[in-house]
Amino acid sequence: MTIKTIGVVGAGTMGHGIAQVFAQAGYQVHLVDVAQPMLDRARASIEKSLAKFVEKAKISTSDRDAALGRLAAFTSVDALAEADFVVEAIVENAQAKRELFARLDTLTRPDTILSSNTSSISITLIGAATRRPDKVLGMHFMNPVPLMTLVELVRGQATSSASMQVASELCVKLGKEGVEAADYPGFISNRILMPMLNEAFFAVMEGVGTPEAIDAVMKGGMNHPMGPLTLADFIGLDVCLAILNVLHEGLGDPKYRPCPLLRRMVAAGHLGRKSGQGFYSYA
Repeated sequence: MTIKTIGVVGAGTMGHGIAQVFAQAGYQVHLVDVAQPMLDRARASIEKSLAKFVEKAKISTSDRDAALGRLAAFTSVDALAEADFVVEAIVENAQAKRELFARLDTLTRPDTILSSNTSSISITLIGAATRRPDKVLGMHFMNPVPLMTLVELVRGQATSSASMQVASELCVKLGKEGVEAADYPGFISNRILMPMLNEAFFAVMEGVGTPEAIDAVMKGGMNHPMGPLTLADFIGLDVCLAILNVLHEGLGDPKYRPCPLLRRMVAAGHLGRKSGQGFYSYA
């Protein structure tokens, strides 16, 4: 199967990062979002990111201009009718994703592979909303997408080996490492990461240490590049809560119960970097 045109649905942080790396790798990219201002911000962010690569001599100005020339933005998924491969990067909500995949199923060609950038939601559940579950898989990029090399490839119950192979080959062309994970809540990355972050939340709530002290211990003592609370703020505390809820509900184990402090902070709108306040202030 020859992949020429990539569809990306969702122009947020992950979506525009995914669009950028595909455009840089030589693919025509159709980036879709319901709101034009989101698309405008995404374009500006991509231009800024590419400018940094030029400044650091990682790409040439002609490479930058060529990548931007391969990127087109649309406010309707109808623009994806001829896409060869689609990556969904919308809100982390199972029902919203199922509705989108059902729409994509009727809109795109029968041989088009539909992937989700979900960080925790069942690929099997998403694929069941289509008539092509064998062509539905997880393609979980890491943030920031242009810099992080790992892509978690998730095989749903019905995902074919051929579809997984196509996704794996795309990762190689993007200069990334595709690692396969089975379709269980949180997959590999968040099955391991989120309980650690949750324990850090409990440590703050119980007064074991300040956010600064907890992050310092994990950085200086465990050689982590970023402390767990700084990382949680970067990810978004609302995203952390959503993933922990998926783990708790999907696995039924109380060890995945989201920390009450996390719930309270999200309810207060303290979501981390994107809101200006989380465990740290970003005013």
